[in-house]
Amino acid sequence: MNLNAQDLSKHQWEDRLVLIIAEEENETFQQQLTELQKHQQGLKERKLVIYQILPEKYTTGFEEENWKTSSELFQKYKAEKSGFRIILIGLDGGEKLDQTEVLSVEKLFNTIDSMPMRQAEMRKNR
Repeated sequence: MNLNAQDLSKHQWEDRLVLIIAEEENETFQQQLTELQKHQQGLKERKLVIYQILPEKYTTGFEEENWKTSSELFQKYKAEKSGFRIILIGLDGGEKLDQTEVLSVEKLFNTIDSMPMRQAEMRKNR
């Protein structure tokens, strides 16, 4: 599934995206944000942009303000049988990881670091 929601296509070939989708700001949603917030340098090194997506609004990063009102992203990416979903979208706009429980930073970073484009970035930045 490739990106086509208006806001996400601007990231293609620039950023990797982590979409955190939840029915409500529940414990799982908060656990996921906390897990990611502890590793901001690693997120930055991997060109990751975090999207928090709730039924009627979304925001980027870890901001508590600056939410935009829209249900489009939630409708497109919500989990069918779970109130929580996290998706990793690569530089090419394709989904690389999709799960309905909290994603460990270790698994996220290992998934990204095994990608050919990330390996090229690491070689270039040595």
